[in-house]
Amino acid sequence: MSNDVEIFTQQTGVAKSGGRRMTALGQQIAQTVTISSRRIVAKNGAFRKIVNGKQVGDSIRGEFNAIIVAMLPEVSRIYYKEKFDPEKEATLPNCWSNKGDKPEPEASDRQSANCADCPMNIKGSGEGNSRACRFQRRIAIMLEGDTSGEVYQFQIPAKSLFGKGERNVHPFESYIKFIVANGMSPDGVVTTVAFDDNAETMELLFSPVREIDDDEYELVLAAQGKPDADRYTRITVAQTDGVTKQPALAKPEPKPAPVVQRSEEPEDEEVEEPVKRPKKKEEAPVEKDEDLASIISEWGDDD
Repeated sequence: MSNDVEIFTQQTGVAKSGGRRMTALGQQIAQTVTISSRRIVAKNGAFRKIVNGKQVGDSIRGEFNAIIVAMLPEVSRIYYKEKFDPEKEATLPNCWSNKGDKPEPEASDRQSANCADCPMNIKGSGEGNSRACRFQRRIAIMLEGDTSGEVYQFQIPAKSLFGKGERNVHPFESYIKFIVANGMSPDGVVTTVAFDDNAETMELLFSPVREIDDDEYELVLAAQGKPDADRYTRITVAQTDGVTKQPALAKPEPKPAPVVQRSEEPEDEEVEEPVKRPKKKEEAPVEKDEDLASIISEWGDDD
């Protein structure tokens, strides 16, 4: 008899072609159903296990070990118009892209047709010289020593993504390249996730501990077949985050109104006086009798 919880009222045998197997139909439906939300949250120098919005167990100070079960090949992007306020109700982001190339169809306030040309992807669009649209990673992990094989979502902030490592301690993107360059896979090693004690803000560092053993390998394969493994790698789906409130739309900046000067009194304007043109000098009129006499005189001179 199986140790699994029975869900049937009558069961005399298991069909050889089926059995306890999740079919393609079941997997498709499972992605639309709120199953559960499991997260590891980094805050104030400690890691907390959050299940369905509530903390489970004690916080872990400093660092913990995990196995990366799933991650997207690309770095994601996320944009919030309003600054984070812990006192306000959480909202979905205005715009986001899981693959960092174009906004997701679910984004209610897409800022551009693609991320490369987005005005929120320009340095200086955020605070100081930063970008308003931030890089982000969400990965699916298993905790070392957890034989249940439960999968948790772990969010890596932008400041813990990029940079250069030293020896075998790296920011996340550099860490993944380091693992691959040494002929390993991220899901084939146990990884230490630790706070950087030398950082002024909350920043994380990643380092390899050891290769996974055979039992852990089987757990990883089983976990990668669960819908959560893929679901936890993507940004903000309501079923995972428990957030459904839409964000305030980012209204376009109004065009400046034309500057028009008005006055209740007429302004004094310098008007050029018209220049009178000088009249042509009039010739003295010639008397008709004198003119006729001179003509006759001229005729007489020709003789």
